[in-house]
Amino acid sequence: MPFPYKKMTQEDFDAVRRMTDPSRVWVGEEIAAEYYHDEMPEYGSFPPELYVEVINKEEVSAIMAYAWKENIPVVCRGAGTGLAGGATCKYGGIMLSVMRMNHIFPIDHKNQTITAEPGALLIDIQAAAAAEGMFYPPDPGEKTASIGGNVITNAGGMKAVRYGLTRDFVRCIEAVMPDGSIMNFSSNVVKNTTGYDIKDLVIGSEGTLCILTQVTLKLLPAPTCSCTLVLPFKSLEECADMVPKVLELPFVPTAIEFLERELIDIVERNLNKMFPVRQGEAVLIVMYDASSRQELDSAVEAAAEAALKNGALDCFLADTPERSGTVWAVRGGILEGMKADSVSQEECDVVVPRARIAEYVKAAKRIAVSHGIRVEPCGHCGDGNIHTEMLRGPEMSDEEWKSATHACLKELYALSKELGGQLSGEHGIGNGRLEFLEEFVGPRMIELYKAIKLAFDEKLILNPGKVIEFQKETAGIGGMK
Repeated sequence: MPFPYKKMTQEDFDAVRRMTDPSRVWVGEEIAAEYYHDEMPEYGSFPPELYVEVINKEEVSAIMAYAWKENIPVVCRGAGTGLAGGATCKYGGIMLSVMRMNHIFPIDHKNQTITAEPGALLIDIQAAAAAEGMFYPPDPGEKTASIGGNVITNAGGMKAVRYGLTRDFVRCIEAVMPDGSIMNFSSNVVKNTTGYDIKDLVIGSEGTLCILTQVTLKLLPAPTCSCTLVLPFKSLEECADMVPKVLELPFVPTAIEFLERELIDIVERNLNKMFPVRQGEAVLIVMYDASSRQELDSAVEAAAEAALKNGALDCFLADTPERSGTVWAVRGGILEGMKADSVSQEECDVVVPRARIAEYVKAAKRIAVSHGIRVEPCGHCGDGNIHTEMLRGPEMSDEEWKSATHACLKELYALSKELGGQLSGEHGIGNGRLEFLEEFVGPRMIELYKAIKLAFDEKLILNPGKVIEFQKETAGIGGMK
């Protein structure tokens, strides 16, 4: 249990209403559950005492200064598409929504950047860039996520193989600190070696260090053509073995994904999204972008030739937007399909070395079966990020499901560590993976995490109980250590 936070009173509710607008403040039972639940229900649904929708950084600053003074916990929330319990009010207090802060500023063509407020949606950022002939590459599966959420969790996605993570596209950040002060981390420059790189520390900090109020993102010239290849294989092992062979080619793929037939069937059966290739127990999906048709044709030809030489049953070219759309619609419908095909879900979001993907997936299936759980792995095999989706059947009780998933997660994380992997490749730690973190990174790293948290937020009021947990018995600064 962390330092005892103040339970909010009518005086506190009125104070927040004065700082903002009463029409944008809800209290207690007025707050709808959809505003504070996590997309992975297993990680809890913790109601805040007050929910407020802010419209500018001045309001964020005023609320944080008040919360700091009164010792009230605050959780910042964007579109609420998280899957790790990262934006839930574990200890009550204020939930601060930034979704009304959604302005996207005109593109700066000279610097090839776009600036936006945190509530702007990823899909709108991408559309704004495309309208000006530019390209914002980070492409996580949930396009309706807020850009602030993407930055604060360092979102990756399917195109990370070629373009990298969100961190690789953030030029500078404006943020409000836990005490209400407004800070700027870096500026719109291409390189910066001025002091510690606090900007990169804030990216991926999951809302525990500060509240992002504006971000400037790097853009690229838009590729002029693209093509998606679907390569079916007789087995997952052959499919996974093809990944390093694709990466050895002289053309860098934009995305490399794998899907097993059972998962494709789930999406087709529940969402009526039909996959264009019927062959194979597993398929490798490879996308290439290029600035010329000649470059694209060379890349596609080399990949197709290598795949057929290494056991691919066929090579389907999705070389039009319509064909490509059918392929990626199935890939994008996985989470929705699994929700429709099961009572509930749990996800183990590990990342392993690319050479160990097939080994991990086979072992993960054995582990899940030993605990009576159906598991459906899929993932970004170009960067080793495997989403190990556990599905609950109707025959399992709540207690059986909770016990089985916990035991399964423990073994899956141990497996990832044994194979040289990491605890999370994409969705972060949040509340859902907190108990597994120290075993993964070690006690010295945990002490560093705590020191960083205290440097930003010595009262521990910002998104408490996420990423790093402080215990009451370790009294020190503000009742903490």
